[in-house]
Amino acid sequence: MLSYNELKKGTIFVLDGEPWKVLEYEFLRMQQRKPVTKCKIVNLVDGKIVERAFHSSESFEEAEIVREEVKYLYTSKNEYWFCKKDDPSKRFTLKEAVLGNAGKFLKANTIVTALKFGELVISVEADIKMDLLVKDAPPSIKGNTAQGGTKKVTLETGAEVDVPLFIDAGDIVRVNTETGLYVERMEKAK
Repeated sequence: MLSYNELKKGTIFVLDGEPWKVLEYEFLRMQQRKPVTKCKIVNLVDGKIVERAFHSSESFEEAEIVREEVKYLYTSKNEYWFCKKDDPSKRFTLKEAVLGNAGKFLKANTIVTALKFGELVISVEADIKMDLLVKDAPPSIKGNTAQGGTKKVTLETGAEVDVPLFIDAGDIVRVNTETGLYVERMEKAK
């Protein structure tokens, strides 16, 4: 059992029979009041995000999550299709809301980790940093900024990311899949 002050960022627990994951955590102690934990949590079944305060009298069951490697196949009508790593006939889908930001950076045949709650696949975890090809980038003009500026480019997955002005189409860039931010250029276009 988890107590209210163990609900740190990333903790997965059971609330009303469904798995929830802590996105943000803040411990509050106000004058002459009992301490509370203020959390932003996401339902891993339907992707609904809520803010809740938990008190010292509450405790929670830690969710039993099984991790399994799966392969991302494609996206169709806001649903992401996956299959078992070794058996392409066993397919399943996840909605865009459940995947969150990481879904924008998945490319075909990428191996990711599926999180299962019982027999239900509730989410997938992609690598935190992924290397992706820049498909479309506006031209950069020398001397158009005194400090480092940015421009919006389109990656091979269709995601748009702000990058420094020196990035061109054909470059391979590393992106943080949790935040959606540019990290570094891995390879310059030839």
